[in-house]
Amino acid sequence: MTSQAYQRIEMNHITIRKEQLEDRQAVYTVHRLAFGQDEEAILVDRLRENKQAFIPDLSLVATFGQEITGHILFTEIRIVNGNGEEFASLALAPVSVAPGFQRKGIGSMLIRHGLEVAGQLGYQSAVVLGHATYYPRFGFRPAKTWDIKAPFNVPDDAFMATELVKDGLSGVSGTVRYPDEFG
Repeated sequence: MTSQAYQRIEMNHITIRKEQLEDRQAVYTVHRLAFGQDEEAILVDRLRENKQAFIPDLSLVATFGQEITGHILFTEIRIVNGNGEEFASLALAPVSVAPGFQRKGIGSMLIRHGLEVAGQLGYQSAVVLGHATYYPRFGFRPAKTWDIKAPFNVPDDAFMATELVKDGLSGVSGTVRYPDEFG
């Protein structure tokens, strides 16, 4: 991986950097406040323990001064086709921004930087379950474009994928297999 992926990204006094051990409680709090409950925060804690799915370089925080204002996590998933072939990909989930910092572009900064780092790490694609009007601005399109399906019922326009490199999903199709922690 290039040193670019490790550099801090600063814009409008917001810094995006890799999450550190001492950030964990603040990250938990950001998710709890952003979602109004603990489910996503607990998911992040559980995913950190999954050594096959958790990628430390793709757990990123946004800071304003010393304050953690946002967090994004990408974890490794598999896309499994009808022949049992598996293709590595990433799941973007969750992303959150503390309520007092929302609507200032921090979520967008986290997503863009996370996708950039993921590509630098050699990942070819990512999937997301989210708002159909928000994620296309980052290159996400309905996953059905590549005949990629969620393992549960979800509207086609809410389950999306993106190629991190040209033709990153060429020849890839099937059903996403998330880590058990998502269950």
